[in-house]
Amino acid sequence: MRVAIYGRKINKQTSAFFVEVLKHINDFGWKAILEEELKDQLVAKAGISTSYETFNDHKDFHSGFDLLISLGGDGTFLKSVSYIRDSGVPIMGINTGRLGFLSNISKDHIYDKIAQVRMKQFEFQRRSLLRVSTPGDLFGEENFALNELTLQKKDTSSMVTVHAYLDKKFLNSYWADGLIVATPTGSTAYSLSCGGPIITPGCQVHILTPIAPHNLNVRPVVVPDHMSISLSVEGRDRSYLLSLDGVSKQIKQGEEVVVTKAEFMINVIKFEDNNFLDTIRNKMLWGIDTRN
Repeated sequence: MRVAIYGRKINKQTSAFFVEVLKHINDFGWKAILEEELKDQLVAKAGISTSYETFNDHKDFHSGFDLLISLGGDGTFLKSVSYIRDSGVPIMGINTGRLGFLSNISKDHIYDKIAQVRMKQFEFQRRSLLRVSTPGDLFGEENFALNELTLQKKDTSSMVTVHAYLDKKFLNSYWADGLIVATPTGSTAYSLSCGGPIITPGCQVHILTPIAPHNLNVRPVVVPDHMSISLSVEGRDRSYLLSLDGVSKQIKQGEEVVVTKAEFMINVIKFEDNNFLDTIRNKMLWGIDTRN
């Protein structure tokens, strides 16, 4: 079994968890392949062998990887998706950060969860992504997002107006700081902090959530994900920020942004004792009432 390992920031504390994962993989007779920069950091800070094979491109995942393990926080998990893309390689997130909503496996249970993978005691949870089309193809090949797209103001305190269309039919003009288009996975991220609903994984929808809207009667909207969403922005500036899972580019006033559902999904490894409903209760204290 060939296992890709990805992580970003390595320090004395987190390097021990990487070494532990590598040990378990070797003990199981599997082969670990490290992301190129990660290997350099682990060689320098943890003294691992220089003989480990590496990967540095999404094309490497079409040549026989069986699993990707992401060690870090949710940002690390999102970056891992840019390597997986449409390869179908499943991903397992081990949390060494804070919240760990996507990377929801505790670092204290590393061995148990890897052992469960070995015994095939898991299932795949398929997560949808969105794809964006822009003038000039701003994001190139990485024009997709697991969490959300945001279109928002850049260098001013003034609000902007975001015009939104569903399947080319006018929806609304949002007078706000910006607009979020989120997937069900992204419903618990930026969209949630702006008052958007929690959507369980597997729902075939997108969520449009305004960022700090001025009108009190403007609310988030949930739409079928087969409908295309067209956006354009206007305001006092000439350029604005368009972001995909935190990667930002500048877009000019009036340029059309088209959001559709990506033609592929990713496979997230899910264990019976660690499901979405448990996560929102335990990680976000959802529904917790100390009076009961």
